[in-house]
Amino acid sequence: MVEGPRTSTGVDGRLELPPSPDAEQVRAAVQAWVAEHVPAAWQEAGRRGGAAAIRLVRSRDEYERWYPVFGRSGLVAPTWEPAYGGLGLAPDLARVVDAELRPFNLGRLNPLGLSNAAPALFAHGTEEQRLRFLPPIVRNEEFWCQLFSEPGAGSDLASLATRAVREGDSWIITGQKVWTTWGFRADYGVLLARTDPDVPKRAGITYFLLDMHQPGVDVRPLRHITGEVDFCEVFLDEAVVPDSQRIGRVGDGWRVAGATLSGERQMVSGAGSGGVDRIGGSGIASLIRLARKVSAQGLPGGWDDPVMRQEIVKLYTEERIRGWTNERVRQRLRAGLAPGPESSIGKVQQGTLNQRMQALAVEILGASGAAWESPAVQAAPAAGAAHADNGAGSGTDADAVAAQYAESLIHEVRGMLRSRANTIEGGTTEVNKNILAERVLGLPREPDPYQGKPWRDVPRS
Repeated sequence: MVEGPRTSTGVDGRLELPPSPDAEQVRAAVQAWVAEHVPAAWQEAGRRGGAAAIRLVRSRDEYERWYPVFGRSGLVAPTWEPAYGGLGLAPDLARVVDAELRPFNLGRLNPLGLSNAAPALFAHGTEEQRLRFLPPIVRNEEFWCQLFSEPGAGSDLASLATRAVREGDSWIITGQKVWTTWGFRADYGVLLARTDPDVPKRAGITYFLLDMHQPGVDVRPLRHITGEVDFCEVFLDEAVVPDSQRIGRVGDGWRVAGATLSGERQMVSGAGSGGVDRIGGSGIASLIRLARKVSAQGLPGGWDDPVMRQEIVKLYTEERIRGWTNERVRQRLRAGLAPGPESSIGKVQQGTLNQRMQALAVEILGASGAAWESPAVQAAPAAGAAHADNGAGSGTDADAVAAQYAESLIHEVRGMLRSRANTIEGGTTEVNKNILAERVLGLPREPDPYQGKPWRDVPRS
């Protein structure tokens, strides 16, 4: 009897590994999985030119359709236990997995589930909650958002006013959230709500998991300066959360949120390598390629300009330092510790660094970074007239023009515009500097005349 080729996965699609595998066994298993499951065109492009070459042969839609194969494999979160959707590998073996997958640009989808919801579930959730929610997060079957910020509680998040009132085995949630990333596509959201207004503001908050597909949840998209929609405002009118979807003790939500916020800061601080880790634009390698391309075309302000080259090398140096700083946070994770205040270091550095990097990319472009052909220019007059004829209008025509404008943007211009939010999102730079001052450097806290007073007695905007 002739045996067929050995498969790299079990019946459930999970990567098969021997008991207590060593690094070589993990490497061989991942290589076999790639050969069997990653489309041949992606493999060839990745080995030839990495992420840039893959983008030429793989669309976002194609990747999302294929992603369930990746999600079932356990390779998305290899250190998580198999019951949670991972492989149960030690951190050193997980690094072997990442090294083998890196050439093929297999980005993890559902980032707010993986980086924001999961840390809270691991640190404060029950085993039943982890078994229920973590596997669908890994497989991207349930997409997540974060419902923390409010119109009157952004930097001072602990002042939040969304209320949760207990009724039997459920909580009734009423309030408003804003700047909710991908709220329009989310199935669940991690939510902070006030459960006791008669205690100091941080002591009366509880952490919940909210089903976004229910009556009483109204999601309204907010359009970026780049013409795209990522953020939303969310209105909650007596939305219901079962008590089984409360994470941590009642009134202990501020401490639970610490795991989410640290994970968020680490996520938006990036890995120090640009690409998918960067929120707005590309990394230093792309900047160098752009400068060399400009010089090769005989245009000024490129790599052959010694002043420009010096500015690029300055950013290159800072980018390397950023990568090393973030590695310190990863070392905590590999040691089984939650990311601490140190994660704010990378966040503070990333914000201004990325803004300067994207601004320099547009400067290298010169005049082409200030004016370019856009189909939205031709569409705008007709759409505007239709919008005016309809009085206030439904917004459909304006949305169509905005979508055309978004598609027309040059990559570097889009990155520069998007990067303006880097010093605000994920906790403002000012707030993160306070965290560093107080929790890392041990400096005294800022004076707070309302320290210890009940939330209902504290003035709010």
